[in-house]
Amino acid sequence: MSEPEGKMSEKDGLTYVPLAKAHVPVLLPIEHEAYPDPWTQGMFLQEIRNGASHFFLAFEGEALVAYGGFWLLIDEIHITKLTVAPRHRRRGLGAALMGYLEAHGQQVGGTTVRLEVRESNTAARTLYARGGFQEIGIRNKYYAATGENAVVMVKHLLPHDPGHAHR
Repeated sequence: MSEPEGKMSEKDGLTYVPLAKAHVPVLLPIEHEAYPDPWTQGMFLQEIRNGASHFFLAFEGEALVAYGGFWLLIDEIHITKLTVAPRHRRRGLGAALMGYLEAHGQQVGGTTVRLEVRESNTAARTLYARGGFQEIGIRNKYYAATGENAVVMVKHLLPHDPGHAHR
């Protein structure tokens, strides 16, 4: 994809760009490769329209390597998606994107991060645990396409220091 659209931010050697309509056709093949129950075009477009949504793409040069976002619900950063393109996995990109989402979430008033992850997704659960998340519960049959349970995980963020704001 040529020049990313929107306000850009660089961190960890990646360029982060807010999701725009033009990105959706580029995301969909990655989404379908990554999930048994992928988001639809309409779901991504809804993230653009949703005022509570903060959704970003991570580029390494011109290559889209990861994407994800959250909804800010009062002071909760609720992760809605965190995806690393399958051919770019196991390089620390998931942790980098999560760090970016946490920092951005804290900038906009979040104090706690919550997410659901497939019970069978041990790689993601390990990533989140290493990042300070605690498993707090199970949502039975959360994933409709497979009937799989979700593990609910939470992380309480340290107080934000405005002098070290993420840019």
